[in-house]
Amino acid sequence: MAKKLNLLVTGLSGVVGQALKPVLEERYNVSALSRRGVDGLPDERVFKANIADFDSLQPAFEGVDVVLNLAADGGMSSVDGMDGGWDTMLRNNIVGVYNVLEAARQARVSRVILASSGATVNGYEREEPYSRLVATRPGEFPASWKMIDEFAEPKPVSIYGVTKLFGEDLGRYFALTTPLSVINLRISSCGPDDVPGAGRGQSIWVSHRDLQQLTIKCIEAPADLKFDIFWAVSDNKRSYRDNTHAKEVLGYAPQDGVR
Repeated sequence: MAKKLNLLVTGLSGVVGQALKPVLEERYNVSALSRRGVDGLPDERVFKANIADFDSLQPAFEGVDVVLNLAADGGMSSVDGMDGGWDTMLRNNIVGVYNVLEAARQARVSRVILASSGATVNGYEREEPYSRLVATRPGEFPASWKMIDEFAEPKPVSIYGVTKLFGEDLGRYFALTTPLSVINLRISSCGPDDVPGAGRGQSIWVSHRDLQQLTIKCIEAPADLKFDIFWAVSDNKRSYRDNTHAKEVLGYAPQDGVR
């Protein structure tokens, strides 16, 4: 039997972390790093630290094979959501991501998976025909539309989205200049109840099991996948976020979608 990977997850107690936790625990030796701790793991695998404080987080990286970085401000678990101020976004989404990547490099971790976001392209939703795809009460459904893939022009409309783009480029820098493999997951709408919301949620939903599948594929991707960006979104009829790249490169096969 192959040895289980040692997987460190930051932000495991958040909405996305809790959606992933059951399947990750079945498959890997999971440890967690967070400010307040995580329930349900042995004490020796729970590290209390702030990713914005480099010295405090280093012990968590010892002996780790892969890091899944979910810790951030601006997601569903954040009080102010995407509207948080610059200071908190800078500390947690830029300085924190750099610290995670640098700690992983120093600890000789093989791969870091960074949770990016659909907020990197939310500006498209202000334009036709995408505005109709995300409308709460859609009018005439567009006959066709150009899908937005990982290589399309970014269009953030929040500081949160800007910081996520910066995190992607930090990952690119580390992948190009160090032995680290870095994969960015642009996670779409993933809620605690695992059902798509109305209107916009019908377009950008990713189910728990689709996100679980894609995350595992990123963790276990061949070592020669040095850097990439993938859309984590289910096969929704009204989707404008193109998950074709994940299907072609990783073999992602979504099981869910709003039809």
